[in-house]
Amino acid sequence: MLTFTIRRLLTAIPTLLLISLVIFLLVDFAPGSPMSDIPLTVPPDVRQKMMEAMGADQPVMVRYLLWLKQFFWTEPLYGIDAIFGTDFAQGAQRIISWQSKVPVFRIIGERMPQTLTVVGTAYAVGVLIALPIGIYSAYRQYSWFDQAGTFFAMAGFSVPTFFTGNLLILIFSVKLGWLPTIYDTTLRVTDWASFYKMVMQMAMPVTVLALFNAAEISRYTRSSVLENLGQDYVRTARAKGMTESTVLLKHVLRNSLIPVVTVIALGLPTVFGGAIVTEQIFKINGLGAALIGAIHVSDLPTVQTLTFIFAVLIVMFNLIADILYGILDPRIRYD
Repeated sequence: MLTFTIRRLLTAIPTLLLISLVIFLLVDFAPGSPMSDIPLTVPPDVRQKMMEAMGADQPVMVRYLLWLKQFFWTEPLYGIDAIFGTDFAQGAQRIISWQSKVPVFRIIGERMPQTLTVVGTAYAVGVLIALPIGIYSAYRQYSWFDQAGTFFAMAGFSVPTFFTGNLLILIFSVKLGWLPTIYDTTLRVTDWASFYKMVMQMAMPVTVLALFNAAEISRYTRSSVLENLGQDYVRTARAKGMTESTVLLKHVLRNSLIPVVTVIALGLPTVFGGAIVTEQIFKINGLGAALIGAIHVSDLPTVQTLTFIFAVLIVMFNLIADILYGILDPRIRYD
């Protein structure tokens, strides 16, 4: 397993380099310039010096290599101010946002907690809902519960998150007045009252993302459990006198989780993608809002960095899924 993990990590390096090059070139070809918000009254020589200071006058490959170096050598990532001192950190090169003129990783550090809170909670809720629904739907195939689970999954697949989010706002905020419409990113949990406010404002965005995620996982779980319920080892276990709960939980579930692990591991980056839309609906000042805002103002360094972070997440969770295969199924050997 260790050899396989090291080999996959080494393979991930050129993969990420290729992805970073594609992302940088695609975004760089888009319209936009660091001089977009600079008044035309600024003298040409001053504009040229500003372009040189940001490296925007360099050839595209030079700018790519500089951006790649700045991505992996940045103060928030390595904490070089704590290691080498503040003076060294201030002199370190960073990816600078064209719009706010601050390091992009500082923006990410400020926005990340809001996104992780909503996305992490929604993902955990979605998995906890989907697994029991998928398992019981397969065990009680064609029952009313299975039919309801199928309808739930089809609705989750078919209805886009922006429609679900606006529908929840219309019902629970506008009509009933139970839940707040806008997410308060300044709220901090210090007592039970603030905890209650946090739960209330997270209810709708978490529900939107959890439903979307649970619909896919529940269908994969049902399909995998159904396939394993028809295997010979299940009939053998039943013939030995094992209880249905033992057969289902000890034998069927362990084997059924192997393909589901892929969906769960690879689903987290897609939830981040769904959060981009959800954050706009509920006015959550997270990474999704930062990405949309950067696209609107053609802040290319911010768009490139955030997009590449999502790509890193996908590659990382692919690796996690492969490792979990070997843990769940002893028959799988990589060495």
